Amino acid sequence: MESDCESFRVTFFPPLHHQRRIWILDILRRERLTEIVDIGCGEGALLATLCQPAPWLRPKHFQDDDHELSSLFCNVGLNDEDTPDLHATRIAGLDILSSQLEIAAQYTSAASVNPLYTRWEPLDVELWQGSVDVINPAFVNVQCIVASELIEHLTDDVLVQVAPIVLGVYRPRVFLVTTPSYTFNRRWSPPGAPDPQGYLDPTGRTDRIFRHFDHKFEWTVEEFVQWCKGVAHQWGYAVETATMGIPKEQDPWGRDGVLGGATQVASFRRLDDRFSKAVREQGTQAVRSAIKEPHTVMARHHHEAHPRAGCSLDFREIEEAMVIKFQQWREMTLGVQELWSADNLPVFCGGSIDVMLDAAEQSTKLELRRVSGQQRANWKIQLVGGLTNGLPEQVTPMDTEDVTCEDDELDYNVGESSFDSGVHMGMTYDGAPWRPEDIGWTQASGGGDNWATNWDGSGADTFRSDLERKL
Repeated sequence: MESDCESFRVTFFPPLHHQRRIWILDILRRERLTEIVDIGCGEGALLATLCQPAPWLRPKHFQDDDHELSSLFCNVGLNDEDTPDLHATRIAGLDILSSQLEIAAQYTSAASVNPLYTRWEPLDVELWQGSVDVINPAFVNVQCIVASELIEHLTDDVLVQVAPIVLGVYRPRVFLVTTPSYTFNRRWSPPGAPDPQGYLDPTGRTDRIFRHFDHKFEWTVEEFVQWCKGVAHQWGYAVETATMGIPKEQDPWGRDGVLGGATQVASFRRLDDRFSKAVREQGTQAVRSAIKEPHTVMARHHHEAHPRAGCSLDFREIEEAMVIKFQQWREMTLGVQELWSADNLPVFCGGSIDVMLDAAEQSTKLELRRVSGQQRANWKIQLVGGLTNGLPEQVTPMDTEDVTCEDDELDYNVGESSFDSGVHMGMTYDGAPWRPEDIGWTQASGGGDNWATNWDGSGADTFRSDLERKL
């Protein structure tokens, strides 16, 4: 019996939920997405990760505007120099369960910060309670929407509204979906045997055994691909699908290649040619929000950037600070990441690693050594001329007193999160009341319609006005 159990052992490394999150984060980095909405956010595992501050300001070549997307499944390693850090500026979560949102509010708040991390860019967070089949104008034109392990929890009447609302009304540049693969479920039983122990299809439509009691369906690979291609064609999007999550153990019957991974993933990217735009415009006219309670804001957080962000010292002062570190540490060569972690050097550079690299490149005392194919953090800086006998005095923060910045604010940081959400279903936040003046999101004018936030910052436009009349 024990050997039989061993033959059916199925384990994943990293854990499956981590693999899903890595897939999402890789795409967010690669596509330089700064505005993300997580629908079905649950306890806020993804949102908490997105709250982590980047180690420095966006590089000068960082582009916010839409650009031609390469395949979203390109295997670009995180050490590639073209793979940037995440620089999220606005994130939002939507769920239906207040209990889940209460946890998400804790893990995305400024109170959960880690003082070891410095935030160089402000971040706004909103948590909304409501159903995914209710239109929320605050999500219109957001760059990216994520639905991770959500759709399988939706009833038919709600599921049928997901594509029209997300792709037709919100129209994100990128839409990311993950869901269990029913095809993979056969991995837990021998060929020809009944489905393994689990949860019988609660709808009674099939005799399938699902992985979770609340799943309303679990699609085969073919069913998922068919759904993805259908809604992509209908709403003017291109889509790529794949599976991920291969067990550590080999299948005793050699079915790994046939069964694929445990999780199915799909990346939708908006097509902006004239025909695709016309398809969306025409289809959106028939989209109606469900007659349910509108979304309500459960929590808002604003994470302030360091008061010296963007305000650097003179290159010569930065050069001197770097040379002092070489002398103090008695090293002839240091990595860029090592220097960046040195005391007040990031503050002297105003949080910009570009400033530090420019100072090293212009210096006659230092030599910048680029490493091909590597992130700049892995580049090297070498001291020219050798070490001196005596140790120099440390540059103190007093050297920055003559630097002034507009809108100096308190220093907030966001720390690591060591939790993960189980089921992405849905959440009230009963903390201190928020005030509109405490947040940095552009609000549409008129009344107290806090849900009318416009992600593109252009205020209430014609499309938004038409949309609000439908609600």
